[in-house]
Order: sequence, then C-alpha cells, then structure tokens
Amino acid sequence: MAVLKPVGTGYPDAFVAAVLERALALPGPCRVFGITGLQGTGKSTLSAQVAALAEARGLRAVVLSIDDLYLDQPERQRLGREVHPLLATRGAPGSHDVGLGRATFDALRAGRARLPAFDKISDRRLPQSEWARIDGVPDLVLFEGWFHKVPPQGEADLAAPINALERDEDADGRWRCWCNAALADYAPLWAELGALLFLQGPGFEQVPEWRWQQEVTLAAANPGRRTMRRDEIERFVLFFERVSRQALATLPRIADWTVRVDARRHVIERVPGAES
Repeated sequence: MAVLKPVGTGYPDAFVAAVLERALALPGPCRVFGITGLQGTGKSTLSAQVAALAEARGLRAVVLSIDDLYLDQPERQRLGREVHPLLATRGAPGSHDVGLGRATFDALRAGRARLPAFDKISDRRLPQSEWARIDGVPDLVLFEGWFHKVPPQGEADLAAPINALERDEDADGRWRCWCNAALADYAPLWAELGALLFLQGPGFEQVPEWRWQQEVTLAAANPGRRTMRRDEIERFVLFFERVSRQALATLPRIADWTVRVDARRHVIERVPGAES
C-alpha cells in the first residue's frame, strides 16, 4: 500500500480572512455561511481556519458538517433492505437526517444546541452525550459539505450508468433515481444558507487521490483503529461520482462565490481581498 503524508496545513491566511469577511457581511446575529466542494477539496480545513480566525477576533463561531448528519447505520441498513442495497452505504443524497439538521439550526438560533457528531471509522452516529454543547447564539455558523444546493438531474440523464458501480450494482437505475429525487429533500437545509462558497477543484478525477489523503490523515489521528484501504476508497468514491459531476456542472452558476483550486488545493485565481 502506498504511503502518503497527511493533508497539509490549510489555506493561506489572506484567503481565510477574505472568506471570513464575506461571511461577516451577512446579516446577524446567527449568520450561516456555506462552504461546498467535492470530497477532499479542503472544506473542513477551511471551515476550521475561518472559525479560528473569527474566534481570535472575539466572535463566537461554530462549524457544522453535513457528514455529521448521516443517518445512523441501522437506519441506512433498513433503507438497504426496503429500497436498494446500495443505500446501506453512507454518502449519497438520501443518507442524511435532514430533520436533525433543521433542528440543529433552530437550536443554534435559540442559543441552546448540541452539535451532532458521526464517527466515520465505526460508521455510527455518536451518542448525544458526546455531542458538543453550544450555549449562546453564535455570531457565525460555517455549514460545510460536498453537495450543497446541487439540483437533481433530468430523467434522461439518469438512464446510462456513469461508472462500474452503477453498471454492475444498479443496472435498473433504481438507486441513482432514488438518490437524485432525494436531492430535493435538502431544500430546507440549503434555505438556511445566507451565502455559499464553492471550492471548484480540477475535476472528479482528482477525488480518489484527495479522498485517499483524507483516509491517511484519519488513520494517523486514530492509531490502532481500522480505516479504509486504498481499494475500498476507490470503490467508495464511486457512490459520489454522479452527484459530484452534477455539482461541477451546476454550482458555478448557483453558488454566490466560486473559487478555483488546483490539485494541491492552491487558489489559482485572484481573490478580491486576499491578494498577497
């Protein structure tokens, strides 16, 4: 198995500051700024950096990831039995608890919230007793995830399989049609966003390498626990390919701000307010 170094330290300070300024331009008190991009783009890292900078300026900042809204394993296994076996695997639209997300935003605005938490290694939602408690209304909520505001595809676009997973395990298209329809269910979450930043990577072809780097970092942070092998990652990203390509095709005209990044997660265009 190839040995890779964990993902680097993050985005440049000037870019982080520019993102924070965009977020703070939203009306308060509980501003919600979305950060989206394909797997491995650096959304979680950027969100943490922006939150840290906000707190350094005396503001209360919270990071919420759509990954922490995954349905727990038993619920996904039920979907796998009742709808399609591929739905037992987390990731694709329809594998999240939208109601939990809405309730979390309501609780944040009320100043009495616990942030859901999901353990990707055990593939289980953590018990509520382990969720972070947030007292008081935050000045800023950074809501990050990989398919914010991605619209469903048309029926004709779903006919042909896009990869080996769809060809071999979803020959009749039932899984991909179900996930495509589920995209509409996320509208209440997207409505929470005051603005959306899209980190536009070079293409889906980069995602397997980026996702593998994430797994290396996860393994380094959790010695003694089993994480996914490279071949398992190669299969796992196939669950995301269709919606990821739809994101690349649609989000540049949907997001409020699109910033292109290269394969090393370097910002490759001039960003107003972040010039070095």
